[in-house]
Amino acid sequence: MKKKMVSVDGNTAASLGSYNYIEVAGIYPITPSSPMAENVDVYASQNRKNFFGSVVKVSEMQSEAGAAGAVHGVLQAGGLAATYTASQGLLLMLPNIYKWVGEFLPAVLHVSARSLATRSLSIFGDHQDIYAARQTGVAMICSNSVQDIADLTNVAHLLAIDASYPVLHFFDGFRTSHEIQNVEMLDDGEWKKVLPMDKVEAFRQRALNPHTHPVTRGGAENDDIYFQGREAQNKKVEEVLDTAIKYFDVASKLTGRHYAPFVYYGDKNADRIIIAMGSVTETITEVIDDLSKQGEKIGLVKVHLYRPFSAKHLLDVLPKSVRTIAVLDRTKEAGSPGEPLYQDVSTVLKAAGLDVEVLGGRYGLSSKDTQPKDMKAVFDFMKADNRWSGFTVSIIDDVTHLSIPVDDNYHIKGEYTSCLFYGLGSDGTVSANKSSIKIIGDATGQYAQAYFAYDSRKAGGVTRSHLRFGNKPIHSSYYVQNADFVSCSIDSYLFKFDMLKNAKKGAKFLLNTDMDDETLLKVMPNRVKYQLASKNIKFFVINANKIAEEVGMGRHTNTILQASFFYLCPEIMPYDEANKWMKKFAEKSYSKKGQEVVEMNWKAIDAGTEGLREVKVDPAWKELSPKAEVVLTGDDYFDNYVAIIGNLDGDNLPVSKFLEYELADGTMNNDITFKEKRSIADKTPLWHKENCIQCNQCGFVCPHATIRPVLMDDEELAKAPEFARDTLDAIGPGLQGLKFRIQISTRNCVGCGLCVAECLANKNGKIALEMVDAKTQFHQQEAADYLFKHVTYKADRLPAAMLNTVKGIGFMMPYMEVSGACAGCGETPYYRLVSQLFGKDMLVANATGCSSIYSASTPLTPFCTDKEGQGIAWANSLFEDNAEFGYGMRIATDVKLRHAVEILTAAKERGVEEALALKIDEYLTNMRDRQAMRKIVPELVNLIKESKDEQVKEVLVYERDLADKSVWIIGGDGWAYDIGYGGLDHVIANEEDVNILVLDTEVYSNTGGQSSKSSQTGSIAKFTAGGKITAKKNLALIAMSYGNVYVAQIALGANPLASIKAIKEAESYPGPSLIIAYSPCATHGIKGGLSNSHRQERLAVECGYFPIFRYDPRNLAAGKPALTIDCKEPDYSKFKEFVMTETRFSQLPHITSPEAADELLTKSANYAKDRFERIKKFGL
Repeated sequence: MKKKMVSVDGNTAASLGSYNYIEVAGIYPITPSSPMAENVDVYASQNRKNFFGSVVKVSEMQSEAGAAGAVHGVLQAGGLAATYTASQGLLLMLPNIYKWVGEFLPAVLHVSARSLATRSLSIFGDHQDIYAARQTGVAMICSNSVQDIADLTNVAHLLAIDASYPVLHFFDGFRTSHEIQNVEMLDDGEWKKVLPMDKVEAFRQRALNPHTHPVTRGGAENDDIYFQGREAQNKKVEEVLDTAIKYFDVASKLTGRHYAPFVYYGDKNADRIIIAMGSVTETITEVIDDLSKQGEKIGLVKVHLYRPFSAKHLLDVLPKSVRTIAVLDRTKEAGSPGEPLYQDVSTVLKAAGLDVEVLGGRYGLSSKDTQPKDMKAVFDFMKADNRWSGFTVSIIDDVTHLSIPVDDNYHIKGEYTSCLFYGLGSDGTVSANKSSIKIIGDATGQYAQAYFAYDSRKAGGVTRSHLRFGNKPIHSSYYVQNADFVSCSIDSYLFKFDMLKNAKKGAKFLLNTDMDDETLLKVMPNRVKYQLASKNIKFFVINANKIAEEVGMGRHTNTILQASFFYLCPEIMPYDEANKWMKKFAEKSYSKKGQEVVEMNWKAIDAGTEGLREVKVDPAWKELSPKAEVVLTGDDYFDNYVAIIGNLDGDNLPVSKFLEYELADGTMNNDITFKEKRSIADKTPLWHKENCIQCNQCGFVCPHATIRPVLMDDEELAKAPEFARDTLDAIGPGLQGLKFRIQISTRNCVGCGLCVAECLANKNGKIALEMVDAKTQFHQQEAADYLFKHVTYKADRLPAAMLNTVKGIGFMMPYMEVSGACAGCGETPYYRLVSQLFGKDMLVANATGCSSIYSASTPLTPFCTDKEGQGIAWANSLFEDNAEFGYGMRIATDVKLRHAVEILTAAKERGVEEALALKIDEYLTNMRDRQAMRKIVPELVNLIKESKDEQVKEVLVYERDLADKSVWIIGGDGWAYDIGYGGLDHVIANEEDVNILVLDTEVYSNTGGQSSKSSQTGSIAKFTAGGKITAKKNLALIAMSYGNVYVAQIALGANPLASIKAIKEAESYPGPSLIIAYSPCATHGIKGGLSNSHRQERLAVECGYFPIFRYDPRNLAAGKPALTIDCKEPDYSKFKEFVMTETRFSQLPHITSPEAADELLTKSANYAKDRFERIKKFGL
């Protein structure tokens, strides 16, 4: 039997297996399942053949509902199909799954099981989504490990085909889907031998066919027969169970691993047993092995077939000796007497009349790390005097007291080497470690495991890579707790995270820093020194930042530190051998980006040992205090909630904290991110005042609002920190007597360099802004704290015309600051600009995606309030319903206003005090003037309270709603062009006053860069691995065709004044408005990085890639054309030159051929020209 060992993650194992059995994949991106669909798309682009000798057709749909519908159609027409999804995506498929079940269709869903959005969204794993599908009747197979996935993916497809029945194959999102393991894979030919081709043919014969099988399906039944028809399917479910057992047996024989609906592990005479499914079973097996040595009689039942749930097979594996069973569910069902698996097991045991105590417990929601100590706690709890069902483990529930006690001193000594790497999101640390673990697995023959922990942000968040390798299979499905090697790629983490708490005695610690030893030891916290000395840790440092800059890799230190790791750990393999493997993997990873990038990485690898030095650890440090030096802000919420989560200690927060701060419903407090001060930039801007022309361009382009022009009067200047008094006399109308300064929040700056790239003085040869070593500028944060938060914004002193300019905007308060977006993000400058113009009145519905993550990654939100306590009110519903969600906000606002107007109008007609009547008139006349309302409404309310007319006081219930809101619906192109387009179309077809801002990156940015209908022809993205062949959707023209919609396409870098004008016109338009904002993204692979994003916007407009214009229906009433074009006539001859500055296009000749690429890009240019010509023809 042909077998091979390969290093793969769970998603890859699923896609490798599933590809063989299908002819069509209906796909749509969603984290964490997207890689499965991406892999299938890549295999298809490589013309890989399935078991039927054909290449799989991959169809990306507009939503998961669309993907499920397409799969349904494929199946009814006799094609074999699968889809890949998770979370809300699976929920959107439920209606179709009911149909597949009822129609006996062999669909297969592979699900990286993930949390559902309830009080908040989470991209991480648990079983909430798959439990929501259990009532459909679909067969459900669970894989507990990457090895299981490699085997049971085949079982899922074989079962579906043989039984002609849909199968949902699931495994834990992230913990298993993204874990890399060495697994044994059978040769595809072995699985092909057991494929029941007779059942495939029978399925095809049953398909709808007007020539051979003209039948009708999907009819409507009445009350007389529907019930009987459903019961007629009972036999089919019995057949599904028998067929599942058949293929579990087949898999067991082929692989040598035991598979069955339920698999028992542990003592034959166990008195306590856990029943569970998913990755936690791997941890439980370790605990059983350890505790059994101490005489404990315990066991585990692993669930592999969750539906149909076989009572017989569960009872068959239970030892007769069992007295107590704990059933663990990775979900929470509010209001239920117990979670699903617990109820299933309880029902079976009750019906069998067994005298066994069954306790239900919850664990691991949203990938909550579940350690061996937690599973030992469950076994201990089963023999405790005080036991209860509905317990929780690994959290502190000090409110309802359902959590069980855990022994924090319990650890299992693993027979492997473990490593822990701390990195900065997008610095390449995770990618390097994926490479390292595959090198170790492939080159040394050791068993290897890698798991990566990170937050939802695309870039800038902390990442932790957990690596293990050894000579035996690794079952540790939890974070590394006793690391032999710890690495840190950014030295500011020394002061923020307790990285060495999980280092074992005698470990090695590698730090990337540009500090010399003397400076490092001077600033290093005593806690770190104590840990180094008390644990006898060997301490090494390297200036990887300098090396990366010298070899041209910018901020990417990953391959340098990877080389350092292998050099410091020769016990893994000789360094010379590791060097060759690293270069081999670098070529494989970066060849599509060109030989220049490959050789750059080779240089970085070779340089990874240069400058590597050991820092002497002083034994006297053992006498220092191990207590962390905590810097408090004085804000209780921040210090005792936000900072704890930010320091990676959120696991220790008790339930009571969420009630104390009134967060149980998912509410987050504003005014937070500015206090975070992560200090993650290598370089920050330095202002040279003598060369500054006070244009305010720097503040206008800053994606994070961390550089701002500031105006101070004499009193404010006197209170400023001394070095912040280095100012200029302010230039411009209304600014006389004020002092001007450009201030940088250096500890919040992320170092993108966009301000320096776009500085108008710099472009004219005078250096007003310069990127310098960030550490030399951190003292500037004190000035930013004062100038940003205690100096008044003075836009009210400016003439009205100036408020339409870049300079004027610069003096307005940004109600969005220090977001978690990527350095140089192309989206956030638009968001920040809108917040400056309308922030204190904004009511925002935000679609799921990048913009929702950088706007609300708990506990961080970039929205802030002014001195009156006013600011953006923001909420996220779902990905697919954002337009409707915002529409509802508008309707609610209007309903309350309308009722208030009715009460006020009736009071005036009825006769009230003269002063009140006049104020009501003034109110009704100025309702659309929100600035006027700020003065009128408080006066009106006071007069109403003083009135003798009791009826008019009814309006006071709407006191907070008397001023109109500026309702904004914001999201990316994945939402607007695809999954949410139906809702968006409905909203613009109505006449409600909503403002829609589409942040158009032309890809699904947040899920990793998959193609959308906004993607341009020829662009390479995930799901279009061979280049997109269809045209970009002309969303602007579609909206214009309604005639009642204000429409604009804008690009800040190309025409900032037109962008400002478009946003203000759209907001003032008394109906639906749509702004499509071109937003360069990290996924574009812009040459020179996102510091050139505004340059890209200019080039995109100049060549016709993205023309800019405004379409205002109000102009028609004035006898003018509705369309105003805000750019010169495009020069389409520059189109190809422009797109080749981005790797999403420049890869195309390497992936296809130069001829094919040229043909596709010519087509792309022609499509772009046609789009604009149609817009001009309609609007002029």
